[in-house]
Amino acid sequence: MRRSFVSLLTAMTFVVIAVTGVLAFVQPFSVTIVGLHALMGFLFIGVVGFHLANNIRPLKRYLRSKWLWINLAVTAALTTAIAMQPQPVRTLLGLSGNLGPALDRFELHDEGLTYQYTPAPHYKLTLTVRMGDAFNPADPPEFAIWIENSSFYHIKTLHRPEAADNEASLPYWSFKVKEYEKAKLAAAAGVDVDAVSGATKNSSFDPADYMLPVDPEEPMPYRILVEINQRGDASESVDDQPSLIYSVEVDNSDPHAFQLLDLIGYPQREEDEQPTQWAIYYVDQRFDSALELIDSALLTIDRDKPSD
Repeated sequence: MRRSFVSLLTAMTFVVIAVTGVLAFVQPFSVTIVGLHALMGFLFIGVVGFHLANNIRPLKRYLRSKWLWINLAVTAALTTAIAMQPQPVRTLLGLSGNLGPALDRFELHDEGLTYQYTPAPHYKLTLTVRMGDAFNPADPPEFAIWIENSSFYHIKTLHRPEAADNEASLPYWSFKVKEYEKAKLAAAAGVDVDAVSGATKNSSFDPADYMLPVDPEEPMPYRILVEINQRGDASESVDDQPSLIYSVEVDNSDPHAFQLLDLIGYPQREEDEQPTQWAIYYVDQRFDSALELIDSALLTIDRDKPSD
Protein backbone atom coordinates (compact mmCIF):
# COMPACT_ATOMS: atom_id res chain seq x y z
CA MET A 1 0.00 0.00 0.00
CA ARG A 2 2.80 2.37 0.90
CA ARG A 3 4.59 1.78 -2.42
CA SER A 4 1.41 2.22 -4.53
CA PHE A 5 0.42 5.38 -2.60
CA VAL A 6 3.82 7.00 -3.17
CA SER A 7 3.89 5.99 -6.84
CA LEU A 8 0.42 7.41 -7.53
CA LEU A 9 1.18 10.62 -5.62
CA THR A 10 4.41 10.99 -7.60
CA ALA A 11 2.57 10.57 -10.89
CA MET A 12 -0.20 13.02 -10.01
CA THR A 13 2.23 15.63 -8.70
CA PHE A 14 4.26 15.27 -11.88
CA VAL A 15 1.15 15.90 -14.00
CA VAL A 16 0.42 19.16 -12.15
CA ILE A 17 4.04 20.29 -12.49
CA ALA A 18 4.09 19.41 -16.19
CA VAL A 19 0.83 21.24 -16.96
CA THR A 20 1.73 24.37 -14.97
CA GLY A 21 5.21 24.33 -16.51
CA VAL A 22 3.79 24.37 -20.04
CA LEU A 23 1.26 27.08 -19.11
CA ALA A 24 3.98 29.19 -17.50
CA PHE A 25 6.03 28.97 -20.71
CA VAL A 26 3.32 29.75 -23.27
CA GLN A 27 1.22 32.28 -21.34
CA PRO A 28 2.03 35.74 -19.93
CA PHE A 29 3.35 35.82 -16.38
CA SER A 30 0.82 34.69 -13.78
CA VAL A 31 1.55 34.60 -10.06
CA THR A 32 -1.09 31.89 -9.64
CA ILE A 33 0.42 29.54 -12.22
CA VAL A 34 4.04 30.15 -11.25
CA GLY A 35 3.21 29.88 -7.54
CA LEU A 36 1.33 26.60 -8.07
CA HIS A 37 4.22 25.27 -10.15
CA ALA A 38 6.78 26.20 -7.47
CA LEU A 39 4.81 24.86 -4.50
CA MET A 40 3.98 21.60 -6.27
CA GLY A 41 7.67 21.38 -7.12
CA PHE A 42 8.54 21.42 -3.42
CA LEU A 43 5.94 18.72 -2.79
CA PHE A 44 7.39 16.72 -5.68
CA ILE A 45 10.83 16.86 -4.03
CA GLY A 46 9.39 15.29 -0.90
CA VAL A 47 7.48 12.65 -2.86
CA VAL A 48 10.60 11.73 -4.84
CA GLY A 49 12.42 11.37 -1.53
CA PHE A 50 9.83 8.83 -0.39
CA HIS A 51 10.08 7.07 -3.76
CA LEU A 52 13.86 6.77 -3.42
CA ALA A 53 13.46 5.45 0.10
CA ASN A 54 11.15 2.72 -1.20
CA ASN A 55 13.66 1.78 -3.88
CA ILE A 56 16.91 2.18 -1.99
CA ARG A 57 18.26 -1.31 -2.81
CA PRO A 58 18.04 -1.11 -6.62
CA LEU A 59 19.25 2.50 -6.41
CA LYS A 60 22.47 1.33 -4.70
CA ARG A 61 23.07 -1.04 -7.59
CA TYR A 62 22.52 1.77 -10.09
CA LEU A 63 25.09 3.92 -8.29
CA ARG A 64 27.74 1.27 -8.97
CA SER A 65 27.00 1.03 -12.69
CA LYS A 66 28.75 2.84 -15.53
CA TRP A 67 25.51 4.72 -16.31
CA LEU A 68 26.03 6.86 -13.22
CA TRP A 69 28.90 8.81 -14.83
CA ILE A 70 27.11 9.12 -18.15
CA ASN A 71 24.04 10.54 -16.41
CA LEU A 72 26.19 12.92 -14.36
CA ALA A 73 27.91 14.17 -17.51
CA VAL A 74 24.61 14.70 -19.37
CA THR A 75 23.05 16.49 -16.40
CA ALA A 76 26.10 18.72 -15.93
CA ALA A 77 26.20 19.60 -19.65
CA LEU A 78 22.51 20.48 -19.79
CA THR A 79 22.68 22.51 -16.58
CA THR A 80 25.69 24.46 -17.82
CA ALA A 81 24.12 25.14 -21.22
CA ILE A 82 20.84 26.38 -19.76
CA ALA A 83 22.59 28.49 -17.10
CA MET A 84 24.96 30.17 -19.60
CA GLN A 85 22.15 30.61 -22.17
CA PRO A 86 23.98 30.49 -25.51
CA GLN A 87 22.12 31.77 -28.56
CA PRO A 88 20.15 28.56 -29.30
CA VAL A 89 18.88 28.51 -25.70
CA ARG A 90 17.99 32.21 -25.87
CA THR A 91 16.12 31.62 -29.11
CA LEU A 92 14.14 28.81 -27.50
CA LEU A 93 13.35 30.94 -24.44
CA GLY A 94 12.36 33.79 -26.74
CA LEU A 95 9.42 31.69 -27.94
CA SER A 96 7.92 31.91 -24.47
CA GLY A 97 4.90 34.11 -23.83
CA ASN A 98 6.08 34.57 -20.25
CA LEU A 99 8.24 37.68 -20.10
CA GLY A 100 8.42 37.56 -16.33
CA PRO A 101 6.67 39.89 -13.88
CA ALA A 102 5.28 43.16 -15.20
CA LEU A 103 7.89 45.33 -16.88
CA ASP A 104 6.44 48.42 -15.30
CA ARG A 105 5.35 49.65 -11.90
CA PHE A 106 2.97 52.54 -11.27
CA GLU A 107 2.22 54.22 -7.95
CA LEU A 108 -0.03 57.21 -7.28
CA HIS A 109 0.39 58.80 -3.85
CA ASP A 110 -0.36 62.05 -2.05
CA GLU A 111 2.75 63.79 -3.34
CA GLY A 112 2.42 62.70 -6.94
CA LEU A 113 3.20 59.60 -8.95
CA THR A 114 6.07 57.28 -9.72
CA TYR A 115 6.30 55.18 -12.85
CA GLN A 116 9.05 52.60 -13.42
CA TYR A 117 9.72 50.77 -16.67
CA THR A 118 12.43 48.12 -16.95
CA PRO A 119 12.66 46.70 -20.48
CA ALA A 120 15.97 44.98 -19.59
CA PRO A 121 17.97 44.37 -16.41
CA HIS A 122 20.56 46.95 -17.51
CA TYR A 123 18.07 49.67 -18.48
CA LYS A 124 15.71 51.05 -15.82
CA LEU A 125 13.55 54.10 -16.47
CA THR A 126 11.87 55.97 -13.61
CA LEU A 127 9.52 58.91 -14.04
CA THR A 128 8.85 60.83 -10.83
CA VAL A 129 6.13 63.47 -11.02
CA ARG A 130 5.79 65.79 -8.04
CA MET A 131 2.32 67.28 -8.02
CA GLY A 132 1.65 70.95 -7.44
CA ASP A 133 -0.83 72.87 -5.29
CA ALA A 134 -3.79 72.12 -7.60
CA PHE A 135 -3.39 68.35 -7.23
CA ASN A 136 -6.14 66.67 -5.21
CA PRO A 137 -5.33 63.06 -4.18
CA ALA A 138 -9.04 62.39 -3.63
CA ASP A 139 -9.80 63.43 -7.23
CA PRO A 140 -6.59 62.86 -9.19
CA PRO A 141 -6.23 64.07 -12.78
CA GLU A 142 -6.19 61.71 -15.73
CA PHE A 143 -2.97 61.26 -17.60
CA ALA A 144 -1.17 59.11 -20.15
CA ILE A 145 2.53 58.36 -20.60
CA TRP A 146 3.89 57.24 -23.96
CA ILE A 147 6.97 56.99 -26.18
CA GLU A 148 7.42 58.65 -29.57
CA ASN A 149 10.21 58.37 -32.07
CA SER A 150 12.04 61.45 -33.34
CA SER A 151 9.51 61.75 -36.16
CA PHE A 152 6.75 62.22 -33.56
CA TYR A 153 5.09 58.83 -34.13
CA HIS A 154 3.61 57.03 -31.14
CA ILE A 155 5.61 53.85 -30.42
CA LYS A 156 4.31 52.55 -27.10
CA THR A 157 1.90 53.63 -24.39
CA LEU A 158 3.56 53.15 -21.02
CA HIS A 159 0.57 54.13 -18.90
CA ARG A 160 -3.01 54.59 -20.10
CA PRO A 161 -5.88 56.32 -18.30
CA GLU A 162 -8.52 54.24 -16.56
CA ALA A 163 -11.46 56.31 -17.86
CA ALA A 164 -13.23 54.96 -20.92
CA ASP A 165 -13.68 58.39 -22.55
CA ASN A 166 -10.00 58.92 -23.33
CA GLU A 167 -10.59 60.99 -26.44
CA ALA A 168 -12.38 63.73 -24.53
CA SER A 169 -10.03 63.94 -21.56
CA LEU A 170 -6.67 63.21 -23.25
CA PRO A 171 -7.27 64.03 -26.92
CA TYR A 172 -3.64 64.28 -28.02
CA TRP A 173 -2.64 60.87 -26.68
CA SER A 174 -5.83 59.36 -28.13
CA PHE A 175 -5.05 60.91 -31.53
CA LYS A 176 -1.49 59.60 -31.41
CA VAL A 177 -2.65 56.06 -30.61
CA LYS A 178 -5.08 56.09 -33.54
CA GLU A 179 -2.29 57.35 -35.82
CA TYR A 180 -0.06 54.54 -34.58
CA GLU A 181 -2.69 51.86 -35.22
CA LYS A 182 -3.28 53.12 -38.77
CA ALA A 183 0.45 53.33 -39.51
CA LYS A 184 1.12 49.87 -38.13
CA LEU A 185 -1.66 48.34 -40.23
CA ALA A 186 -0.40 50.19 -43.31
CA ALA A 187 3.17 49.04 -42.71
CA ALA A 188 1.99 45.43 -42.30
CA ALA A 189 0.17 45.75 -45.62
CA GLY A 190 3.31 47.04 -47.32
CA VAL A 191 2.02 50.60 -47.73
CA ASP A 192 4.59 53.36 -47.26
CA VAL A 193 3.94 55.50 -44.20
CA ASP A 194 5.84 58.71 -43.58
CA ALA A 195 8.59 58.36 -40.99
CA VAL A 196 7.79 54.75 -40.16
CA SER A 197 8.24 52.97 -43.47
CA GLY A 198 11.14 51.31 -45.17
CA ALA A 199 14.51 50.41 -43.72
CA THR A 200 15.02 53.75 -42.00
CA LYS A 201 16.24 54.50 -38.52
CA ASN A 202 12.71 55.45 -37.46
CA SER A 203 10.92 52.54 -39.12
CA SER A 204 10.53 50.33 -36.06
CA PHE A 205 7.41 49.98 -33.92
CA ASP A 206 9.41 48.11 -31.26
CA PRO A 207 10.35 50.34 -28.27
CA ALA A 208 13.35 48.09 -27.61
CA ASP A 209 14.94 49.36 -30.83
CA TYR A 210 15.03 52.83 -29.28
CA MET A 211 15.82 51.96 -25.67
CA LEU A 212 17.95 48.88 -26.33
CA PRO A 213 19.37 49.22 -29.84
CA VAL A 214 21.10 46.21 -31.36
CA ASP A 215 23.97 48.47 -32.46
CA PRO A 216 24.94 50.68 -29.48
CA GLU A 217 26.96 52.85 -31.85
CA GLU A 218 23.81 53.90 -33.72
CA PRO A 219 21.06 54.48 -31.14
CA MET A 220 17.78 56.09 -32.14
CA PRO A 221 16.57 59.01 -29.99
CA TYR A 222 13.06 58.94 -28.62
CA ARG A 223 10.73 61.15 -26.62
CA ILE A 224 8.70 60.50 -23.49
CA LEU A 225 5.48 62.47 -23.22
CA VAL A 226 2.93 62.97 -20.46
CA GLU A 227 -0.54 64.36 -21.08
CA ILE A 228 -2.48 65.41 -17.98
CA ASN A 229 -6.00 66.73 -17.56
CA GLN A 230 -8.21 67.58 -14.59
CA ARG A 231 -11.79 67.34 -15.79
CA GLY A 232 -14.08 70.22 -14.90
CA ASP A 233 -11.12 72.42 -13.98
CA ALA A 234 -12.47 75.88 -14.77
CA SER A 235 -10.46 79.09 -15.04
CA GLU A 236 -11.47 82.73 -15.42
CA SER A 237 -11.56 82.28 -19.19
CA VAL A 238 -12.94 78.77 -19.78
CA ASP A 239 -15.24 76.29 -18.05
CA ASP A 240 -12.80 73.41 -18.50
CA GLN A 241 -9.08 73.97 -19.07
CA PRO A 242 -7.58 71.76 -21.82
CA SER A 243 -5.03 69.07 -21.10
CA LEU A 244 -1.33 69.94 -20.88
CA ILE A 245 1.59 68.06 -22.40
CA TYR A 246 5.08 67.60 -20.96
CA SER A 247 7.96 66.08 -22.90
CA VAL A 248 11.64 65.15 -22.79
CA GLU A 249 13.95 63.75 -25.47
CA VAL A 250 16.21 60.81 -24.66
CA ASP A 251 19.34 60.22 -26.71
CA ASN A 252 21.35 57.15 -25.72
CA SER A 253 24.31 58.44 -27.74
CA ASP A 254 24.47 61.34 -25.27
CA PRO A 255 23.18 59.67 -22.10
CA HIS A 256 22.00 61.61 -19.08
CA ALA A 257 21.01 60.01 -15.79
CA PHE A 258 18.59 62.81 -14.91
CA GLN A 259 16.37 64.88 -17.21
CA LEU A 260 13.46 67.22 -16.49
CA LEU A 261 10.32 67.12 -18.59
CA ASP A 262 9.33 70.48 -20.08
CA LEU A 263 5.85 71.83 -20.56
CA ILE A 264 5.48 72.04 -24.35
CA GLY A 265 1.88 73.23 -24.61
CA TYR A 266 -1.70 72.09 -24.98
CA PRO A 267 -3.41 70.15 -27.81
CA GLN A 268 -5.92 71.70 -30.19
CA ARG A 269 -7.78 70.19 -33.11
CA GLU A 270 -6.99 71.64 -36.53
CA GLU A 271 -10.44 72.42 -37.86
CA ASP A 272 -9.35 72.80 -41.49
CA GLU A 273 -7.47 69.50 -41.65
CA GLN A 274 -9.02 66.32 -43.05
CA PRO A 275 -8.63 63.75 -41.65
CA THR A 276 -8.66 65.25 -38.17
CA GLN A 277 -5.29 66.43 -36.93
CA TRP A 278 -4.21 67.65 -33.51
CA ALA A 279 -1.39 70.13 -32.96
CA ILE A 280 0.35 71.48 -29.88
CA TYR A 281 0.08 75.20 -29.08
CA TYR A 282 1.86 77.35 -26.54
CA VAL A 283 0.06 77.86 -23.26
CA ASP A 284 -1.97 81.10 -23.16
CA GLN A 285 -3.97 83.17 -20.66
CA ARG A 286 -6.74 80.57 -20.42
CA PHE A 287 -4.64 78.47 -18.07
CA ASP A 288 -4.17 79.04 -14.36
CA SER A 289 -4.79 76.12 -11.93
CA ALA A 290 -3.95 73.55 -14.62
CA LEU A 291 -0.39 74.87 -14.58
CA GLU A 292 -0.20 73.93 -10.89
CA LEU A 293 -1.15 70.27 -11.34
CA ILE A 294 2.52 69.34 -11.88
CA ASP A 295 5.31 70.98 -9.92
CA SER A 296 8.11 68.99 -11.59
CA ALA A 297 8.63 65.81 -13.59
CA LEU A 298 11.99 64.08 -13.38
CA LEU A 299 13.12 61.26 -15.66
CA THR A 300 15.85 59.00 -14.27
CA ILE A 301 17.51 56.33 -16.42
CA ASP A 302 19.91 53.80 -14.89
CA ARG A 303 22.07 52.35 -17.64
CA ASP A 304 24.49 49.49 -17.05
CA LYS A 305 26.58 47.64 -19.56
CA PRO A 306 24.57 44.60 -20.71
CA SER A 307 25.98 41.27 -19.66
CA ASP A 308 27.37 39.13 -22.46
